[in-house]
Amino acid sequence: MKRRNIEKLFAGIAVVLMAGCSSAAASAEENTSSKTIETAVSETAESKTASQENTQGVNTSIDVSVSGMMSADDIFTDRDLKQTADLTSAVNYTVSDNSDITITSEGVYVISGTAEDCTIIVDAASEDKVQIVLDAVSITNTDSPAIYVKSADKVFITTTDSVNTLTVTGAFTADGTTNTDAVIFSKDDIVINGTGTLNISSTGNGITSKDDLKITGGTLNITCTDDALEANDSVAIAGGDITITTDKDGIHCENDEDDTVGYVYICGGTLDITSDDDGIHGTTIVQIDGGTIIVNGHEGIEGTYVQINDGTITVNASDDGINAARKSNSYTPTVEINGGDLTIKMGSGDTDAIDSNGNLYITGGNITITAQFAFDYDGAGQMTGGTVIVNGTQITALTNSMMGGGMQGGFGGQQGGFGGQQGGFGGHKGGH
Repeated sequence: MKRRNIEKLFAGIAVVLMAGCSSAAASAEENTSSKTIETAVSETAESKTASQENTQGVNTSIDVSVSGMMSADDIFTDRDLKQTADLTSAVNYTVSDNSDITITSEGVYVISGTAEDCTIIVDAASEDKVQIVLDAVSITNTDSPAIYVKSADKVFITTTDSVNTLTVTGAFTADGTTNTDAVIFSKDDIVINGTGTLNISSTGNGITSKDDLKITGGTLNITCTDDALEANDSVAIAGGDITITTDKDGIHCENDEDDTVGYVYICGGTLDITSDDDGIHGTTIVQIDGGTIIVNGHEGIEGTYVQINDGTITVNASDDGINAARKSNSYTPTVEINGGDLTIKMGSGDTDAIDSNGNLYITGGNITITAQFAFDYDGAGQMTGGTVIVNGTQITALTNSMMGGGMQGGFGGQQGGFGGQQGGFGGHKGGH
């Protein structure tokens, strides 16, 4: 992915990134150049009602506005969301044992057949868009990816109405200085879509992108020992039926060299994640605007800023259900729940259903918690809406298992001020 132009405008309010997935297919526009998404939070006289202070100096009126919003339209193009390929000028390949297929130019390529020790290699120009159509293909490799994107602008991996299986059985062998540690490994942006089934079995990662990874359709089943879906800059999911079983994270988005990126966006699809570590992990923002998500893991959802606006989410965890921790210096750790149906069931012991190393805001949604400790937050805590049931009892004010935590706000009660600075949420939208 070309370097995104992230505009950061720090302000002492929470980031609100309300979005809708349903309008994306109808209104997302394609273009041949990368489109920068600039998201900034402003706290000006026009966008924020002046805080009214009582005699004790407590803020009692806070109005939060956002100058830019992240939405599905910003992230997904029409071609991302299209589940079939135009095969008019497609090139057809049949895989064979011990023989790689190398694609060097833009176009649509249909792959079929069964083979061992075969890699589909994309080594095209940096402006080329390549679409690989999997049509009943089965590849089993010992130590190398089944699909390896060395160079391209963007690669679409599209399944036909068929069952496709990609497997790596042994330890991955590096390609020079590149640690190719996934069944599908890409140095550039990739999109997974289609109408069929893609089964992935890996002794390392399932799917890795060193830039952006998008999933918009198809049935995807991943079993792996490391991260199932991994990307440096972003993981975005708008559709598909995804089942993950992993010894590490279900979704992991992190760039070791840049903590301003590494966000997760979900607005549709069905995810069933069983992980030994985090179900969903993002360095910066984890934003959920829709979809059906089931997570069984050590921790359910973790990011610096976790925002839930919609969707049906079930978390069964043994440590924290939802955790906002300082993974990025661009954001204050925050959990913000504005909508959706959320069920959190925690294991016994010293566990927290919702744990924020900073702030916790609940403005809406239906939240059902079964846990020894429902909430643990170090900064401000505000509950101004929603239906929250803890261990069978509806509550109207937050509790805090963290002694010395921030002020708690119930319905109509005093609200603690928004703490910390918030950075913008940026990305780029690939062309068609």
